[in-house]
Amino acid sequence: MTRLRFLPRALAAAATALLLAVTATVTAAVTAPGAQARTRPAAPAEFVALRTVAPTIIQEMRYLTPHNFLGRPVDGYRQPVCIVTRATAEALRRAQSGLLKRGYSLKVYDCYRPQRAVDHFVRWAEDLGDERMKAEFYPRVEKSRLFEDGYIAEKSGHSRGSTVDLTLVKLPALPTRPYRPGERLTPCYGPKAGRFPDNSVDMGTGFDCFDTLAHTDDPRITGRQRANRELLRSALGAVGFTNLPEEWWHFTHRPETFPDTYFDFPVAWDAVLGR
Repeated sequence: MTRLRFLPRALAAAATALLLAVTATVTAAVTAPGAQARTRPAAPAEFVALRTVAPTIIQEMRYLTPHNFLGRPVDGYRQPVCIVTRATAEALRRAQSGLLKRGYSLKVYDCYRPQRAVDHFVRWAEDLGDERMKAEFYPRVEKSRLFEDGYIAEKSGHSRGSTVDLTLVKLPALPTRPYRPGERLTPCYGPKAGRFPDNSVDMGTGFDCFDTLAHTDDPRITGRQRANRELLRSALGAVGFTNLPEEWWHFTHRPETFPDTYFDFPVAWDAVLGR
């Protein structure tokens, strides 16, 4: 009876010791060097969420959704937030200010792009059997040529934080319906009325159209489509952006804050929290 009377006290002491040991282990794991970076990945201080600098710019972050040339959300995109360097954000704010006076708004499709997303593009391009989105995004290009023709590469300027993919929207902006996976696809180079509905102005092709018609100065682009491309290019050129000739939507702000660094933190609010 004496031994049994002290058993609960012994068990309690053992449980307390075990709890303290577990607590110490968890605390050590959280405070160990590098642990915080793994649990709360952070961008360098030079990066900001565009919405905190230029809140009126419309955002439609395509790679977080299945409406892109892969047909699925892309690795590294966790939340619908445009992240760029502060210099890039400030330049976009200036361009937006001028465009608003003319009845337009910028709309971004993609901003900073983590290296893991670029790696996802490469894996997809190497899988020649996956052509689920071909009918919309690359109907006239064989997937086996995407590397050779320059549509897919192992590195992207987006990963440096000063490059954005964007378009113009005539105000007041109409809503854009969400893409329904499995719906019938139409070519990105077709007439605007036949392409996937987008509230942007007519640029001659949709965003991410793997086609020579998407080249900014393609001579087949005339009239209002040409004027829209020129308006976008001039508005951004006036604040330090240069256009990639093969993609009317692709612009890089120069001088780049990180001209030689390719980052891999995820696209998420906590990467730039509080800036």
